[in-house]
Amino acid sequence: MPFEKIKNILLWLFVRPFRPQTKQYWRVVLLCFVAASTFWLLNALNKSYSTQITYPIRFLYNENKLMPVRPLPEEVSINVTGKGWKLLRKSLMFEVQPADIFIRNLPRNNYLLGSALRPALVNALDGLELNFVATDTLFFDFDAKVTRKVGLQLDPNQKLTGDRSALAGPVGITPDSITFTGPSTMVDTIPDPILLRLPNQGLTESAKVEVPVPYSNRSLVKANVDEAVVTLNIKNLLQEERQLVPELVNFPAGRDVTLRPPFVLVRYQLLEDSAATLNRTYFRAVLDFAKYNWHDSTLVPELVQTPAGVRNAKLWPERVKATIETQ
Repeated sequence: MPFEKIKNILLWLFVRPFRPQTKQYWRVVLLCFVAASTFWLLNALNKSYSTQITYPIRFLYNENKLMPVRPLPEEVSINVTGKGWKLLRKSLMFEVQPADIFIRNLPRNNYLLGSALRPALVNALDGLELNFVATDTLFFDFDAKVTRKVGLQLDPNQKLTGDRSALAGPVGITPDSITFTGPSTMVDTIPDPILLRLPNQGLTESAKVEVPVPYSNRSLVKANVDEAVVTLNIKNLLQEERQLVPELVNFPAGRDVTLRPPFVLVRYQLLEDSAATLNRTYFRAVLDFAKYNWHDSTLVPELVQTPAGVRNAKLWPERVKATIETQ
């Protein structure tokens, strides 16, 4: 039968050769394949090729005087000719010497043409012939490295204590200054002094608070300390009030004046430990006729004298009605 004959022929051609005759059959086949591949690879690696590869570069500069303000390029693309062995070693980065680019002073330009890299690449390429540099331009950005000392100060606009507490004596800051090192364009913009803000407000007792030093560009600008210790001496305040009869200033002579109310109330605070020594008769309030409001016949009382140690003194009421008798 023709079909059976064709089937037997196909089986004999395509199946029988791959049917293992012994247990070592496939091992022999694999060894033959490996040997053939090895000879082919060795032969191929001994030939010369032209190809494009990436090659490492290294910037050399005085790290005490210069610093890059953005990551430097680490490789360039070049076209080379060489033996397969050399190309394989370069591709695997095995014992590859980077091409050195020397930056001796602060560069005027922030770029370098690819053609200018040729001498450095030729010196670094071991056994390879440089055809051309495929990378058109390398971009970098160097700045002078500087060190600057800046003072630390507590932000005067921050409310530190509660309404019934007050800061007694000067604020201590340790350290009182900080030294920055980094690119001049960044370090020179740091304000002097740096204003510190406490992380918590409304303090009611003395405390030592660790405060972080705020500044930007931390990845490039380094400080000798990251935080300062702020020492605050806080004392309690007493709330008091006292009636005052305001003095009349610049009023017309010989004219009777009626005040409503006839007195003002001064409310103030003082430190607990100074309550016994406070001279409470030293308060003085005035009504100045030069500031008389003719529309509503009122004057704003002014507190012109207070005893030493008084804080947050305020007068009530805010306006006093003054009626002047006509002649």
